[in-house]
Amino acid sequence: MVEEAIVALPLEREPKGLYQPIRYVLSLGGKRIRPVLMLMAYNLYRDDVKPCIAPAIGLETYHNFTLLHDDLMDHAEVRRGKTCVHLKWNDNTAILSGDNMLVLAFQYMMQCSQEKLPDVMRIFSQTAVEIDEGQQYDVDFETRNDVTEAEYIEMIRLKTSVLLACALQIGATLADAPEQDAQALYRFGENLGLAFQLQDDYLDCYGDPKVFGKKIGGDILCNKKTFMLINALPHASSEDRAQLQRWIESKDADPDEKIRAVTALYTKIGVDKMAKERMNTYYAQAEDWLAKVSLPDSKKQMLRDIALELMARQK
Repeated sequence: MVEEAIVALPLEREPKGLYQPIRYVLSLGGKRIRPVLMLMAYNLYRDDVKPCIAPAIGLETYHNFTLLHDDLMDHAEVRRGKTCVHLKWNDNTAILSGDNMLVLAFQYMMQCSQEKLPDVMRIFSQTAVEIDEGQQYDVDFETRNDVTEAEYIEMIRLKTSVLLACALQIGATLADAPEQDAQALYRFGENLGLAFQLQDDYLDCYGDPKVFGKKIGGDILCNKKTFMLINALPHASSEDRAQLQRWIESKDADPDEKIRAVTALYTKIGVDKMAKERMNTYYAQAEDWLAKVSLPDSKKQMLRDIALELMARQK
């Protein structure tokens, strides 16, 4: 249903230079997890999910807008195996088409029950503000070497988790779920998002590329402030910290050698175990919040299944 709705979007408009990149970005696929979660939350309380389709597509359009601008900011070359918009077209096109996607996202989100419109727009607009805050923290962290675990967790909560949480809360709100259920579903998504991002950090070092879906070690090569790196530095011995610092500062190291060496240091320091521990903690908290939703377990099983699927990307 999500894919059919995306294909049917009226994007064959003029000027083509504005809308072709939008169609291109939305055609690249992906898990579509955010709109699916919104529809699932709605479906917990209502059988016919069609009234929730437009807001769900709005959320997916917004998500892809953030990816388009992220790629531009990061000077990325490829997204889902295809050339990024700023390289296929140019930087100005990426900015303008992204801006248009943001406006379209709000237009699609507004195609919901007028009774629920104020609540939906409050949740969605607050989430959009928080995601920008998370992105700015991520940018700030690039020039800092004293990022704490607490700061990192807050950054990924804002940048990643709140959109999953928003999807579930809006779906429940549109279905007229009890407020306590909508809040519990929000917390379920928030904690699931944290577990998912920590797993992403872990698999970038220890994953099997064939299973993980992308080449490992990318975060290591660009010295990205991940859970692994920010915990390795304070927990390392002086000797290991010095060695890790040398790899971080190296400008001409062989990429494969750097990935192997840094991963070995992470294992020696024990941050792999720390990452798994935190990951499992947040996943357990997600399960606890789902248990608080006042519906029979059989109704909630589909959300448990998708949570398990998200966390099943093993090395």
